[in-house]
Amino acid sequence: MLRADARGIVVFSVKGVDALKQPFSGLKRSDHLRAMAEKELDLLVIGGGITGAGIALDARTRGLSVGLVEMQDFAAGTSSRSTKLVHGGLRYLKQLEIGLVAEVGKERAIVYENGPHVTTPEWMLLPVIEGGTFGRTGISIGLFVYDRLAGVKKEERRRMLSPEETLQREPLLRKEGLKGAGLYVEYRTDDARLTLEVLKEAVKRGALAANYAKAENLLYRDGKVAGAEVVDTLTGESHRIYAKKVVNATGPWVDELREKDGSKTGKTIQWSKGIHIVTDQKHFPLRHAVYFDAPDGRMVFAIPRDGKTYIGTTDTEYHGDLARPRMSAEDRDYLLRAVNGMFPSVRLTADQIESGWAGIRPLIREEGKPTTEISRKDEIFLSKTGLITIAGGKLTGYRKMAQRVVDRVCAELAEEGAGPFGPCVTERIPLSGGDFGGSDRFPAFVEEKAREGTGLGLDEREAQQLVRRYGTNIDKVFGLIASRGKEAEAYGLPPSLYATLIYAVEEEMAATPADFWVRRTGDLFFDIQRVKRWKEPVLACMRDVCGWDEETCSRRRADLDRCIQEATEFV
Repeated sequence: MLRADARGIVVFSVKGVDALKQPFSGLKRSDHLRAMAEKELDLLVIGGGITGAGIALDARTRGLSVGLVEMQDFAAGTSSRSTKLVHGGLRYLKQLEIGLVAEVGKERAIVYENGPHVTTPEWMLLPVIEGGTFGRTGISIGLFVYDRLAGVKKEERRRMLSPEETLQREPLLRKEGLKGAGLYVEYRTDDARLTLEVLKEAVKRGALAANYAKAENLLYRDGKVAGAEVVDTLTGESHRIYAKKVVNATGPWVDELREKDGSKTGKTIQWSKGIHIVTDQKHFPLRHAVYFDAPDGRMVFAIPRDGKTYIGTTDTEYHGDLARPRMSAEDRDYLLRAVNGMFPSVRLTADQIESGWAGIRPLIREEGKPTTEISRKDEIFLSKTGLITIAGGKLTGYRKMAQRVVDRVCAELAEEGAGPFGPCVTERIPLSGGDFGGSDRFPAFVEEKAREGTGLGLDEREAQQLVRRYGTNIDKVFGLIASRGKEAEAYGLPPSLYATLIYAVEEEMAATPADFWVRRTGDLFFDIQRVKRWKEPVLACMRDVCGWDEETCSRRRADLDRCIQEATEFV
């Protein structure tokens, strides 16, 4: 039953239980799954990456009852393993992907406006090197076209720099053959937290969602898909979840679900692996984000972030384990050669790499084309059974991808007599933690709240970091620091770390230590020593909060140890 609450947010009731009142907590996962199974939903979304999260939010804002299931943790696949840029795809101009550049370029500003705490404008240098992929004229024209296609704000439009101006901004760049640089804006993001904030907003508005919930089989009525049999992989419980419409938004796994549906025909997915490596700024003291030529003509990013510099990405065809792609020594050496060629004074070595990650891009196969040349466009596949699959696409374009899917879902429901449903409104909806009344107010918010944080005993840097991570949700985190310090002492944890852990469990459905260290904080990639230092106290705390027995605790420890190994070792 649909109704509006006092704030005008549409919620639906399941046997008298408001979905809005189901906390997005790791302790309430089973409640979300049971609620999904108690009444037929309008829409079941399979896949909890950025695309699935975007679909859930869009559908809820139009009044649909929505459930979302994810077989791993939210964003555990591609959506936490990207270059962590909401970028416009400048390189796609070379492939004449004009429509793609125009769409995702404009989407960057929308993503930033709706969540400035998880998206940050980043001025990017594009060096002009004699004999490189782009000449000065080509870069100037390309960036001019890019600005116009993407509707870039006047103050963020490209500038061309002389060699002297370029080196002033980034002295580490090679001087030999340097002809200058283009300067333009991209948007750096925390991809996993962006996904979480989208999903938290959907849940706040009445969606139901659960991680570690695998759609083992699809359910059918009269030859039409009608839901999924979903297994809770942490408890073993099985749930039959029925829905009028089912969307397959499983990223690299979309063909696996299409195969179960008997609809894997026509276009299929080709997997491409990309890796990123992280080093400390003392080894690579990069001042400025740089987008540059690798020796083979591919483009590579080097980006400073929180005292680290990260470099990526590679692009190679992949045929291995989709859930646990590994970084290879060959991948690492490729990036080291690229860095040391463009920044010759750095002399970065393999033993200076602290951590890294590998991710899989699900590309729509184009016969005869290498992965580097395959379009990043998204596409919707429609099955005879009614299964709707969304494939391909880019992080930046998640909102438009979701809009196209939900437009299709609403059109089909309307044909069946449901509705009416409104248009997409997500362009104007702040994400969870992003309601500042406009991105221009974010800097003042950070300054004000950081002062509150220092009043709680935090140093200025940590206070700012927490405010930037949680945005307008920071009051909940600060409240935990203020009220539960004694509990932190019992585990030997700093109050701020304890507060972020409890918040992750109680407000962000973190169910394992890996969820916390990899996707709720990003520390596994950007502060690996912190993970190693505090992993046992965090495990002990989660054991008590979540009620784990020793066997479960051992499994969680082994899972985190495996994640640490995969982030620090090359095969």
